[in-house]
Amino acid sequence: MPENTLLFIADPQSVTSVFSPLKEAGFEAGLADNLNGAINFIKKSNPCLIFTRPIMQGYSAQALLAEAVNIENFPPVIIFSRNGSADEAQKFMELGARDYWLEPLSWEKIKLMLPEKRASEPDSSAEHKSSSPQPSKGTQGKFQIIGKHPAVLRVLALAKQVAKSKATVLISGESGTGKEMFARFLHHHSDRIDKPFVAINCAALPEHLLESELFGHEKGAFTGAISRKLGKFELASGGTILLDEITEMDMGLQAKLLRVLQEGQIDRVGGVETTNVDVRILATTNRDLEETVKEGKFRQDLYYRLNVIPLKLPPLCKRGEDVMLLAKFFVDRYCSDYGLSPLEFSAEAKSWMLGYEWPGNVRELQNLMERAVLLAGAGPIMPMHFLNDPEAWMPESEATSVLQDGAVSGTESQISGQAQFSPSSGVIPIAEMEKQLIIQSLDQTSGNRTKAAELLGISVRTLRNKLNDYKKDGLEL
Repeated sequence: MPENTLLFIADPQSVTSVFSPLKEAGFEAGLADNLNGAINFIKKSNPCLIFTRPIMQGYSAQALLAEAVNIENFPPVIIFSRNGSADEAQKFMELGARDYWLEPLSWEKIKLMLPEKRASEPDSSAEHKSSSPQPSKGTQGKFQIIGKHPAVLRVLALAKQVAKSKATVLISGESGTGKEMFARFLHHHSDRIDKPFVAINCAALPEHLLESELFGHEKGAFTGAISRKLGKFELASGGTILLDEITEMDMGLQAKLLRVLQEGQIDRVGGVETTNVDVRILATTNRDLEETVKEGKFRQDLYYRLNVIPLKLPPLCKRGEDVMLLAKFFVDRYCSDYGLSPLEFSAEAKSWMLGYEWPGNVRELQNLMERAVLLAGAGPIMPMHFLNDPEAWMPESEATSVLQDGAVSGTESQISGQAQFSPSSGVIPIAEMEKQLIIQSLDQTSGNRTKAAELLGISVRTLRNKLNDYKKDGLEL
């Protein structure tokens, strides 16, 4: 039974001494000496614990921990080493190992890690089955973290290790690196998965409104407070609250937030009663928070309270081939969303993406992939489909025939809008092509001009001016 099975990845002579007491205690043991054998055993037998050497010929525990991202309910991993070091222990713990031991292995030490009850009580060992959180069906795919770069795998392993705790997590990284996605990943792999996840952008509201949004207010607390309002902390009680861009919070509110972290209590604006809240706090920042503390713009005591578990996300330009993994993921998703045939990347597009600096990180990549899906037609995706230069997104020599047979974004029936153009010659002027792209973008964004402008890579002002010109020409929008 899975609850009674262990896997050892080691040379036989270093582990056989514990096999006899394991068997007497009702446990089965498997032995592997390479990665493929270990992965096959894990998938078939679902062991409750893995004990592994750091490295052997043709095998490394680092490679095993990297596979944990791809296998649901991956069991806890304990590293044991002949000649250990503090640096090696820290490295493996950051990669997601449950513990790091020095040899020799002993039955007394192993039995402290084992489930206390037998498989005849199937639910008794749930807390021991895996160091990875157990999300409900479907949540892992919904909040999937795409990437195989070691820097991402380290952050992901740490996130999975601390997801079930109540520890405050500070997620830092450049804008667009996926900080909120990691926050949602933490929530959906925690014991609070069935409770609320509430996010608030601390930079989006002025101080007095942010205080009311966070802590709520009583009727008559200020002009316009016509009734009691519950704040985000009360709405998130039992669940998780994400404080996005925490460094933008006013110093006065920082003191109130510190009290929530220390006491688990809030006071509504204008209220006289203290309310207890049970909330796990996650925070994000795109700044160097230590530097912000030195500048006197952020409370040092609050920084220490928030920085219990730090997750630092790498910029996309440092993630190598992850660029193509993410690009393929987004292209497949948007092809499915828009009902289009699957698309591939040209060699030129791949070369451009791998050489680009990605100042907007994953968010910029996602936007460019949606744009490319809408512009590439039957494919393949070319660099011009990223529309980096909207005024010259296609050479004039190519523009004279690109729309023939509906080649810009599929057949004519796939081009939405009121001003489709299909002259008998199959040739379309660039100005008309631009108009069709604008109309199509508005259609795909349900008329949202801000999103349409973002999709097209132009400013909202430019889009508005274009639409005004079209209206003057008699086009109804």
